[in-house]
Amino acid sequence: MYNASHSIASNLLLTVVAGFVLGLIIGHPGWTLSVTLIIWGLYQIKQFNRLQQWLMSSDRSKVPESQGYWGELFDELSRDQKRQQQRTQSLRNVINRFQQSSAALSDAIVIIDGQNHLEWWNRAAEGLLGMKVKTDRGRSVMNLLRDPRFVRYYRKGLYEDPLELSSPIHNDIILEYRITRFGAGDRILVARDITRLKQLEQTRQDFVANASHELRTPLTVIRGYLETFLDQELPRPLQRGLSQMESQSKRMENLVSDLLLLSRLEASAHVADELPIPLHSIIYRLQEDGLALGKDKNQTITVDLEAGKTLLGQESEIFSAISNLVFNAVRYTPNEGNIKLRWWTDKKGGHFSVQDNGAGIDSIHLPRLQERFYRVDESRSSDSGGTGLGLAIVKHVMLRHGGRLTINSQPGKGSSFICHFPSDLIIATPAKEHIENE
Repeated sequence: MYNASHSIASNLLLTVVAGFVLGLIIGHPGWTLSVTLIIWGLYQIKQFNRLQQWLMSSDRSKVPESQGYWGELFDELSRDQKRQQQRTQSLRNVINRFQQSSAALSDAIVIIDGQNHLEWWNRAAEGLLGMKVKTDRGRSVMNLLRDPRFVRYYRKGLYEDPLELSSPIHNDIILEYRITRFGAGDRILVARDITRLKQLEQTRQDFVANASHELRTPLTVIRGYLETFLDQELPRPLQRGLSQMESQSKRMENLVSDLLLLSRLEASAHVADELPIPLHSIIYRLQEDGLALGKDKNQTITVDLEAGKTLLGQESEIFSAISNLVFNAVRYTPNEGNIKLRWWTDKKGGHFSVQDNGAGIDSIHLPRLQERFYRVDESRSSDSGGTGLGLAIVKHVMLRHGGRLTINSQPGKGSSFICHFPSDLIIATPAKEHIENE
């Protein structure tokens, strides 16, 4: 590698020696050495000025010609300039290919800087989000996407789950927003058109709701006749068969009811009205119902409730969610088992848990427990009378209330199901519920 300091020092030393020797020859070493150094300095100044002019010029393609170490320095700078130009061109090619490939995508891609300003977007973002290059570059993303639900989602910073909203410029287009962090506070926003998927999902929901509704009437008639027949004196084999038919028809009625409830929950992503819920009264009621359901098992159900705090939301939906958790615990906890119901709040929000000391669930099943009709043990679930929709109902109730369900379980050590509610749904318990609980 070229070393300028060594070259200049060596040249200066050689010049001093030559000037001094020449001065000794002509008999004036001092004057000769001074003149030699002045000439050497002027030469260095001239070369430095040539270098400065070349560096400051707009056209650096013509490298100054020189000899010695100055020539080597100019050549090294020229080679470094070419390498830099090659790197710049390579990066420019990468950026151009990225822009071309992203422009071909049907999903909107938006890059947002650390100050929440719009930095870059592809062509699809102009069609789906209405962004305009001339007016929107540098604007805050929350000034362009002003839906309060998007603003709340963006500011919360919890991007594990996507957000579904209508397009800000086309109400009939449904978009799925996903945000990913990168760099020093920067974000990538991806908006995907899921209108077709939502239409297919709506068709499926309508079919399930209509089929469930149509099944309810014949099931009611069948159960009515079965109950009438069972009130009569019948031969034992016939009575046993009719009893099983009544049990299965009741199970089918429960399944139809759960399907209708699930369809109503899926119809909208948010609750319409958020009202105070008598949570403590509901939990105490479920404690009694749970003991009645498992009266033959001699189970223990304990309650640990934090006083002074309750929920905002839809009472019927919250009741359905936590009753499913309580009744599941009763069904799958063995005789003499212990079940604990707990409600508490902290900085993150409110939490309701159902904990049991039953057989537990293997970890491979946990990710799928909230799917419709998923069963860990088909025979055990059928014997318990469950429909396979309980945890799916809990999941959708939590989503509608902005919360989530977490499941912790180990085989042989029991299970814990916890509903986490956001802090903006937690309020002080109304005085009326205080009085009723007392």
